[in-house]
Amino acid sequence: MTARRLTNPAAQTGSEHDPRAAAPPANAGPADPAPPRLPVLAAEGITKRFGAVEALLDVSMTVHRGEVVGLVGDNAAGKSTLAKVIAGALHPDTGLIEMAGEAVQIGSPSAAHSLGIATVFQDLALCDNLDVTANLFLGRELNSTGMMKDGLMESRTRSVLHDLRANIPSIHTPLFQLSAGQRQAVAIARTLIGAPRLVVLDEPTSSLSVAQTAEVLTHIERLRDLGLGVIFISHNLTDVRAVADRIEVLRHGRNNGSFGPQAAQSELIAAITGATRIS
Repeated sequence: MTARRLTNPAAQTGSEHDPRAAAPPANAGPADPAPPRLPVLAAEGITKRFGAVEALLDVSMTVHRGEVVGLVGDNAAGKSTLAKVIAGALHPDTGLIEMAGEAVQIGSPSAAHSLGIATVFQDLALCDNLDVTANLFLGRELNSTGMMKDGLMESRTRSVLHDLRANIPSIHTPLFQLSAGQRQAVAIARTLIGAPRLVVLDEPTSSLSVAQTAEVLTHIERLRDLGLGVIFISHNLTDVRAVADRIEVLRHGRNNGSFGPQAAQSELIAAITGATRIS
Protein backbone atom coordinates (compact mmCIF):
# COMPACT_ATOMS: atom_id res chain seq x y z
CA MET A 1 0.00 0.00 0.00
CA THR A 2 1.38 3.44 -0.96
CA ALA A 3 0.45 6.73 0.70
CA ARG A 4 -0.56 9.22 -1.96
CA ARG A 5 0.68 12.80 -1.63
CA LEU A 6 -2.30 15.12 -1.71
CA THR A 7 -2.61 18.56 -3.24
CA ASN A 8 -2.82 21.24 -0.56
CA PRO A 9 -6.45 22.43 -0.52
CA ALA A 10 -5.41 25.71 1.06
CA ALA A 11 -3.34 26.54 -2.01
CA GLN A 12 -6.18 26.14 -4.50
CA THR A 13 -7.51 29.42 -5.87
CA GLY A 14 -10.56 28.30 -7.85
CA SER A 15 -14.05 29.43 -6.86
CA GLU A 16 -17.59 28.71 -7.91
CA HIS A 17 -19.12 31.03 -10.50
CA ASP A 18 -22.04 33.21 -9.44
CA PRO A 19 -24.78 32.74 -12.07
CA ARG A 20 -26.04 36.24 -11.30
CA ALA A 21 -22.71 37.82 -12.22
CA ALA A 22 -22.64 39.93 -15.37
CA ALA A 23 -21.20 38.24 -18.45
CA PRO A 24 -17.95 39.71 -19.83
CA PRO A 25 -18.13 41.86 -22.97
CA ALA A 26 -18.18 39.90 -26.23
CA ASN A 27 -14.90 41.45 -27.37
CA ALA A 28 -13.12 40.83 -24.08
CA GLY A 29 -9.93 38.82 -24.30
CA PRO A 30 -9.12 35.84 -22.12
CA ALA A 31 -8.96 36.67 -18.43
CA ASP A 32 -5.55 36.68 -16.82
CA PRO A 33 -5.10 33.64 -14.61
CA ALA A 34 -5.19 34.32 -10.89
CA PRO A 35 -1.67 34.49 -9.47
CA PRO A 36 -0.71 31.47 -7.38
CA ARG A 37 -0.88 32.02 -3.66
CA LEU A 38 2.64 31.83 -2.27
CA PRO A 39 3.08 29.82 0.92
CA VAL A 40 4.09 31.62 4.08
CA LEU A 41 6.82 29.00 4.46
CA ALA A 42 8.29 26.63 1.90
CA ALA A 43 11.08 24.32 3.06
CA GLU A 44 12.69 22.20 0.34
CA GLY A 45 15.29 19.45 0.65
CA ILE A 46 16.16 20.13 4.29
CA THR A 47 18.93 17.82 5.55
CA LYS A 48 20.48 17.91 9.01
CA ARG A 49 23.13 15.48 10.26
CA PHE A 50 24.64 15.03 13.71
CA GLY A 51 27.79 13.10 12.92
CA ALA A 52 26.70 9.85 11.28
CA VAL A 53 23.07 10.32 12.37
CA GLU A 54 20.72 11.73 9.73
CA ALA A 55 18.10 13.60 11.76
CA LEU A 56 16.53 15.03 8.59
CA LEU A 57 17.05 13.85 5.03
CA ASP A 58 15.65 15.81 2.08
CA VAL A 59 12.56 16.95 4.03
CA SER A 60 10.13 19.35 2.36
CA MET A 61 6.94 21.03 3.56
CA THR A 62 4.85 24.12 2.92
CA VAL A 63 2.51 26.18 5.08
CA HIS A 64 0.04 28.71 3.74
CA ARG A 65 -1.57 31.71 5.36
CA GLY A 66 -4.58 30.72 7.45
CA GLU A 67 -3.61 27.03 7.43
CA VAL A 68 -2.86 24.61 10.26
CA VAL A 69 -0.41 21.90 9.22
CA GLY A 70 -0.13 18.96 11.59
CA LEU A 71 3.35 17.44 11.80
CA VAL A 72 3.30 13.91 13.20
CA GLY A 73 5.67 11.00 13.55
CA ASP A 74 7.10 8.60 16.07
CA ASN A 75 9.93 9.45 18.47
CA ALA A 76 13.12 10.42 16.59
CA ALA A 77 11.13 11.07 13.41
CA GLY A 78 12.70 14.53 13.12
CA LYS A 79 9.74 16.71 14.11
CA SER A 80 11.49 18.79 16.77
CA THR A 81 14.66 19.00 14.67
CA LEU A 82 12.67 20.48 11.79
CA ALA A 83 11.01 22.91 14.21
CA LYS A 84 14.42 24.03 15.47
CA VAL A 85 15.66 24.53 11.90
CA ILE A 86 12.65 26.73 11.12
CA ALA A 87 13.12 28.59 14.41
CA GLY A 88 16.78 29.30 13.67
CA ALA A 89 18.04 27.22 16.61
CA LEU A 90 19.71 24.72 14.25
CA HIS A 91 21.31 25.31 10.86
CA PRO A 92 20.49 22.80 8.10
CA ASP A 93 23.37 21.20 6.23
CA THR A 94 21.54 21.54 2.92
CA GLY A 95 18.18 22.76 1.72
CA LEU A 96 16.25 25.91 0.90
CA ILE A 97 13.76 27.88 3.00
CA GLU A 98 11.50 30.51 1.46
CA MET A 99 9.14 32.97 3.13
CA ALA A 100 6.41 34.23 0.80
CA GLY A 101 8.49 33.16 -2.20
CA GLU A 102 11.72 34.81 -1.05
CA ALA A 103 14.73 32.69 -0.09
CA VAL A 104 15.84 33.40 3.46
CA GLN A 105 18.67 32.44 5.78
CA ILE A 106 17.45 31.77 9.33
CA GLY A 107 20.73 32.04 11.17
CA SER A 108 19.39 32.56 14.68
CA PRO A 109 16.16 32.73 16.71
CA SER A 110 16.29 36.53 16.50
CA ALA A 111 16.53 36.28 12.70
CA ALA A 112 13.50 33.98 12.71
CA HIS A 113 11.59 36.48 14.84
CA SER A 114 12.45 39.32 12.47
CA LEU A 115 11.08 37.20 9.60
CA GLY A 116 7.79 36.69 11.44
CA ILE A 117 8.43 33.16 12.75
CA ALA A 118 7.36 32.50 16.34
CA THR A 119 7.98 29.17 18.07
CA VAL A 120 6.68 27.66 21.31
CA PHE A 121 8.80 24.73 22.44
CA GLN A 122 7.76 22.21 25.07
CA ASP A 123 9.55 24.03 27.90
CA LEU A 124 7.49 27.21 27.12
CA ALA A 125 10.41 29.50 28.17
CA LEU A 126 8.27 31.46 30.64
CA CYS A 127 9.14 32.92 34.05
CA ASP A 128 6.98 31.63 36.91
CA ASN A 129 7.59 34.65 39.14
CA LEU A 130 6.48 37.20 36.52
CA ASP A 131 2.90 38.08 35.68
CA VAL A 132 1.18 37.55 32.34
CA THR A 133 2.06 40.94 30.85
CA ALA A 134 5.72 40.70 31.87
CA ASN A 135 5.98 37.26 30.26
CA LEU A 136 4.40 38.39 27.01
CA PHE A 137 6.87 41.27 26.67
CA LEU A 138 9.90 39.57 28.22
CA GLY A 139 12.90 40.82 26.26
CA ARG A 140 10.64 43.02 24.10
CA GLU A 141 9.54 45.59 26.67
CA LEU A 142 8.02 48.80 25.33
CA ASN A 143 9.84 51.83 26.66
CA SER A 144 10.53 55.43 25.85
CA THR A 145 13.63 57.26 27.10
CA GLY A 146 14.17 54.56 29.68
CA MET A 147 10.60 54.59 31.02
CA MET A 148 8.50 51.43 30.71
CA LYS A 149 5.17 51.86 28.92
CA ASP A 150 3.25 49.69 31.38
CA GLY A 151 -0.18 50.92 30.33
CA LEU A 152 0.45 50.24 26.65
CA MET A 153 1.83 46.76 27.36
CA GLU A 154 -1.15 45.89 29.56
CA SER A 155 -3.56 47.11 26.89
CA ARG A 156 -1.78 45.04 24.26
CA THR A 157 -1.84 42.00 26.56
CA ARG A 158 -5.61 42.25 27.02
CA SER A 159 -6.08 42.61 23.26
CA VAL A 160 -3.96 39.55 22.45
CA LEU A 161 -5.68 37.38 25.07
CA HIS A 162 -9.05 38.51 23.73
CA ASP A 163 -8.02 37.59 20.18
CA LEU A 164 -7.13 34.08 21.38
CA ARG A 165 -10.26 33.77 23.54
CA ALA A 166 -7.89 32.87 26.38
CA ASN A 167 -9.42 32.42 29.82
CA ILE A 168 -6.91 34.17 32.08
CA PRO A 169 -8.30 35.55 35.40
CA SER A 170 -6.01 38.59 35.48
CA ILE A 171 -3.05 39.84 33.49
CA HIS A 172 -1.41 40.64 36.83
CA THR A 173 -1.47 37.00 37.96
CA PRO A 174 1.98 35.41 38.41
CA LEU A 175 2.43 32.40 36.18
CA PHE A 176 2.95 29.95 39.03
CA GLN A 177 -0.70 30.54 39.98
CA LEU A 178 -1.99 29.52 36.53
CA SER A 179 -2.97 26.05 35.35
CA ALA A 180 -0.93 24.18 32.75
CA GLY A 181 -3.49 25.06 30.09
CA GLN A 182 -3.44 28.75 31.01
CA ARG A 183 0.36 28.77 30.92
CA GLN A 184 0.22 27.29 27.43
CA ALA A 185 -2.24 30.03 26.45
CA VAL A 186 0.24 32.66 27.68
CA ALA A 187 3.02 31.04 25.65
CA ILE A 188 0.84 31.07 22.53
CA ALA A 189 -0.26 34.66 23.19
CA ARG A 190 3.41 35.65 23.37
CA THR A 191 3.80 34.62 19.72
CA LEU A 192 1.37 37.38 18.73
CA ILE A 193 3.60 40.14 20.12
CA GLY A 194 5.16 41.63 17.03
CA ALA A 195 4.17 40.82 13.47
CA PRO A 196 4.10 37.02 13.18
CA ARG A 197 3.38 35.20 9.94
CA LEU A 198 4.10 31.64 11.07
CA VAL A 199 3.65 30.02 14.49
CA VAL A 200 5.35 26.70 15.30
CA LEU A 201 3.89 24.79 18.28
CA ASP A 202 5.88 21.83 19.59
CA GLU A 203 3.63 19.42 21.55
CA PRO A 204 1.35 22.15 22.99
CA THR A 205 -1.25 19.67 24.30
CA SER A 206 1.08 17.21 26.02
CA SER A 207 0.38 16.64 29.73
CA LEU A 208 -2.87 18.62 29.62
CA SER A 209 -6.31 17.56 30.83
CA VAL A 210 -9.13 17.03 28.36
CA ALA A 211 -10.63 20.45 29.12
CA GLN A 212 -7.27 22.21 28.90
CA THR A 213 -6.50 20.45 25.62
CA ALA A 214 -9.80 21.68 24.18
CA GLU A 215 -8.87 25.25 25.13
CA VAL A 216 -5.45 24.99 23.47
CA LEU A 217 -7.01 23.58 20.29
CA THR A 218 -9.35 26.57 20.28
CA HIS A 219 -6.33 28.88 20.51
CA ILE A 220 -4.80 27.11 17.50
CA GLU A 221 -7.99 27.63 15.52
CA ARG A 222 -7.93 31.30 16.49
CA LEU A 223 -4.38 31.62 15.14
CA ARG A 224 -5.68 30.26 11.84
CA ASP A 225 -8.64 32.66 11.93
CA LEU A 226 -6.19 35.52 12.41
CA GLY A 227 -4.57 34.55 9.09
CA LEU A 228 -1.39 32.98 10.44
CA GLY A 229 0.26 29.83 9.21
CA VAL A 230 0.55 27.24 11.99
CA ILE A 231 2.71 24.13 12.34
CA PHE A 232 1.20 21.91 15.03
CA ILE A 233 3.60 19.17 16.19
CA SER A 234 2.05 16.39 18.23
CA HIS A 235 1.99 12.67 18.98
CA ASN A 236 -1.75 12.86 19.60
CA LEU A 237 -3.45 12.11 16.29
CA THR A 238 -6.89 12.92 17.70
CA ASP A 239 -5.78 16.45 18.58
CA VAL A 240 -4.10 16.95 15.21
CA ARG A 241 -7.07 15.70 13.21
CA ALA A 242 -9.37 18.02 15.19
CA VAL A 243 -7.76 21.22 13.88
CA ALA A 244 -5.33 20.46 11.03
CA ASP A 245 -6.11 21.37 7.42
CA ARG A 246 -3.32 19.06 6.29
CA ILE A 247 -1.20 16.44 8.04
CA GLU A 248 2.45 15.75 7.19
CA VAL A 249 4.11 12.54 8.40
CA LEU A 250 7.82 12.19 9.13
CA ARG A 251 9.50 8.82 9.58
CA HIS A 252 13.20 8.36 10.33
CA GLY A 253 13.86 11.97 9.28
CA ARG A 254 12.10 11.66 5.92
CA ASN A 255 8.73 12.68 4.50
CA ASN A 256 6.39 9.70 4.54
CA GLY A 257 3.01 11.01 3.51
CA SER A 258 0.78 14.06 3.19
CA PHE A 259 -2.86 13.67 4.16
CA GLY A 260 -6.03 15.72 4.19
CA PRO A 261 -8.04 16.26 7.38
CA GLN A 262 -10.45 13.50 6.40
CA ALA A 263 -7.73 10.84 6.48
CA ALA A 264 -8.52 7.86 8.68
CA GLN A 265 -6.43 7.39 11.78
CA SER A 266 -5.40 3.97 10.48
CA GLU A 267 -3.86 5.62 7.39
CA LEU A 268 -1.84 7.98 9.55
CA ILE A 269 -0.65 5.18 11.82
CA ALA A 270 0.40 3.14 8.79
CA ALA A 271 2.51 6.04 7.50
CA ILE A 272 4.01 6.71 10.93
CA THR A 273 5.00 3.07 11.46
CA GLY A 274 6.25 2.53 7.90
CA ALA A 275 3.51 0.14 6.81
CA THR A 276 3.00 2.53 3.90
CA ARG A 277 5.58 4.63 2.12
CA ILE A 278 5.28 7.57 -0.23
CA SER A 279 6.03 6.91 -3.87
